[in-house]
Amino acid sequence: MTTADAADAVSAPSALAEPVERVGRGWASALSLANGAIWVGWYGPLQILLASQAKDFAPGTGMSKETMLAWVTGAGALVSLVANPLFGALSDRTTSRWGRRTPWIVAGSAGGALSLLLLAGAGGVWTMAAGWCLVQLTLNAAFAAVTAAVPDRVPRLQRGSVGGWLGAAQILGVVGGTGLATAAGGIGAGYVACAVFTAVGVLPYVLRYKDLQLLPADRPSWSWQGFFKGFWLSPRRYPDLGWAWLTRFLINLSNALVLLYLLYYLRDRLHYHDPDQGVLILTAVNGLTLLATVVVGGVWSDRVGRRKPFVIWSGVLMAVATAVLAGWQTWPGAVASAALLGIGFGVFTSVDFALMTDVLPKALDRGKDLGVINVANALPQVAAPALAAPIVTYLGGYRVLYLVSAVIGMAGALLVRRIRGVD
Repeated sequence: MTTADAADAVSAPSALAEPVERVGRGWASALSLANGAIWVGWYGPLQILLASQAKDFAPGTGMSKETMLAWVTGAGALVSLVANPLFGALSDRTTSRWGRRTPWIVAGSAGGALSLLLLAGAGGVWTMAAGWCLVQLTLNAAFAAVTAAVPDRVPRLQRGSVGGWLGAAQILGVVGGTGLATAAGGIGAGYVACAVFTAVGVLPYVLRYKDLQLLPADRPSWSWQGFFKGFWLSPRRYPDLGWAWLTRFLINLSNALVLLYLLYYLRDRLHYHDPDQGVLILTAVNGLTLLATVVVGGVWSDRVGRRKPFVIWSGVLMAVATAVLAGWQTWPGAVASAALLGIGFGVFTSVDFALMTDVLPKALDRGKDLGVINVANALPQVAAPALAAPIVTYLGGYRVLYLVSAVIGMAGALLVRRIRGVD
């Protein structure tokens, strides 16, 4: 263990202090692995397993597979909208001897693994929807705690690089979840594989690194009114936070529109011979190019002390890549688009995360405020099905869908300029 890692493993005098000591590689690696494990639990189902179940369950229900998938993922995203800020706020007020964040990481990942096993035994659309909502509820508890650990422990000028490692773990989790779901040999086996990885992947962090403990004297007095009122962050009072939230929402909505029907796009529009394998290939291409830029972008942003230019130009590149899907509807076009999206999303993932932590209002509410910001990740999962289904079915198909997605992403990139308090 390095000297920096040893310093990470002991508790600081106050959980509410602004961190000044750089974290070690071991701490960042263990937190990144925990983050990747959570994303395995999300994206094995989202990329492969839920779509496969919808195809099996849709006949005889009066719903198309696209509509069923939209309803199930939309219901889960609604749960995520509430769960992330709720568990973030609860972790902010946790005075356990194991710290503020660790208990929620453990409980959330264990609950997520059990929920994935419930999905493995789903026999119809209702158990499928219930299982996915439970996955979203529990894994968002763990995710809220993992993301809040960064502003708790990482100084501002290291957050771009740590955000880069978290982003790398995220895409590896997406690729790993997709790979596990594909290679396991069936829907049930895919869920079991994702469940095991989700539960085991958080252990190095929670077993090796002691969390910061909130003293009971530092916890605010409890009131239901104050607790729920705290979830409203006025854009007038915190305009930079408001604009940062909106830009993240728009870029994530654009990305969600691309991913939602990717399996069906390959099968029904491109007539790719093996759509499941095609999704895995595109995910791998996207992941490789993302990995090439996600850490580099974060480290570069830390060194020059700037965030906005990186977020703006990465958003513009992603919008262009999405437009490629609309104008070049071939397998080579899909591969090229996946590569460009990876380059852009790599830089965006690390630097936008650092940007978000730079505009947080108060140390006491880091978990809750990041949870509110993370609504901008979950809300697109609700909005995307509602927007995509009628476009694909009635308003021009996949070409129009990806053009709309490109326009939304471009708007998100350009609105970053409205953030005034961060260069």
